[in-house]
Amino acid sequence: MKQEIKPATGRLGVLVVGVGGAVATTMITGTLASRKGLAKPIGSISQLATMRMENNEEKLIKDVVPLTDLNDIVFGGWDIFPDNAYEAAMYAEVLKEKDLNGVKDELEAIKPMSAAFDHNFAKRLNGTYIKNAATRWDMVEQLRQDIRDFKAANNCDRIVVLWAASTEIYVPLSDEHQSLAALEKAMKENNTEVISPSMCYAYAAIAEGAPFIMGAPNLCVDTPAMWEFSKKMNVPISGKDFKSGQTLMKTVLAPMFKTRMLGVSGWFSTNILGNRDGEVLDQPENFKTKEVSKLSVIDTIFEPEKFPDLYGDVYHKVRINYYPPRKDNKEAWDNIDIFGWMGYPMEIKVNFLCRDSILAAPIALDLVLFSDLAMRAGMCGIQTWLSFFCKSPMHDFEHQPEHDLFTQWRMVKQTLRNMIGEKEPDYLA
Repeated sequence: MKQEIKPATGRLGVLVVGVGGAVATTMITGTLASRKGLAKPIGSISQLATMRMENNEEKLIKDVVPLTDLNDIVFGGWDIFPDNAYEAAMYAEVLKEKDLNGVKDELEAIKPMSAAFDHNFAKRLNGTYIKNAATRWDMVEQLRQDIRDFKAANNCDRIVVLWAASTEIYVPLSDEHQSLAALEKAMKENNTEVISPSMCYAYAAIAEGAPFIMGAPNLCVDTPAMWEFSKKMNVPISGKDFKSGQTLMKTVLAPMFKTRMLGVSGWFSTNILGNRDGEVLDQPENFKTKEVSKLSVIDTIFEPEKFPDLYGDVYHKVRINYYPPRKDNKEAWDNIDIFGWMGYPMEIKVNFLCRDSILAAPIALDLVLFSDLAMRAGMCGIQTWLSFFCKSPMHDFEHQPEHDLFTQWRMVKQTLRNMIGEKEPDYLA
């Protein structure tokens, strides 16, 4: 049954939290360069991937699914520094100046709005361009006004809000997150212990009818209060934490071990990273948020309770080390101790010399386009089908997250096929 999907008419405003950060400026530059024919959107599922139709014909996803055209996107957002997107991208040093200069005028025109920021949630950052808000509720009201003003000033039909800012400190789920009424009460009472700035952005986006995407592992929209609000407002939410480097490898290798029924006794992961994200994660409270996100992957894939002989005693350790000389060029190193027939041990070592923002940028773009599609298709609440793009996929208390990359990819295609009234092809025909 084909879903009723509103057409992608008019302009789509993409408001990025952390618009001057490495991931955001890389995504924006690549998108602008792609629509001018100066670059190809490599890594983007929405732009380059194909899908097999019921008649076994293979077509580009963007040719069969009504996605927003890249030419119809307008970028904006918030940042704790006032630099325009060109200045910010130069500072980030991810892309070469010649690549930035191809879209320099457009980047210079993207000037951030002042950010909702609380130094206690990211102690390594000292923002100079921040809102003065008496309470968290006041913070929300200011952000809602920003969204309305941007939408009007840029003649946008629709808005999507994307968090591409740094990881906040670890916040455990508490009573204030259990219902919408409790969340709003905590915001109005300015309970800064349990209400993070990211929650204010998420609330403001949902209140304004804009899909919200959480690109970091913060406790934000993955609470009963936000699920309730997103359903009440008929708005899709997704996240969390872009699945870009080391975890991407884990969600490929772990399913391979399990499919072959090979045992795993230990998995040691370490990273060195020198950009602003690395600096923030050097703070133990912020690293804990990321650690919880990264550690959750293996257990869910291996199902140790079902296969105790193979995965009942896996020692899993994750480390992230701030190393300024590397800047955005992250090195992820994994040592995996596996065992096979009759328990004989083997080792696998993976050394992934990746570029953090180069891998994250297309994920951010795809999440924006697919979230907008979900909104136009009348979908709301947690978008489980977008787990493919996330390290720590959002899920409610009744479900387990799916981490296997190949199962996640099938979920993406199955959802898209359902939207356009297609069925999976018979590969044996």
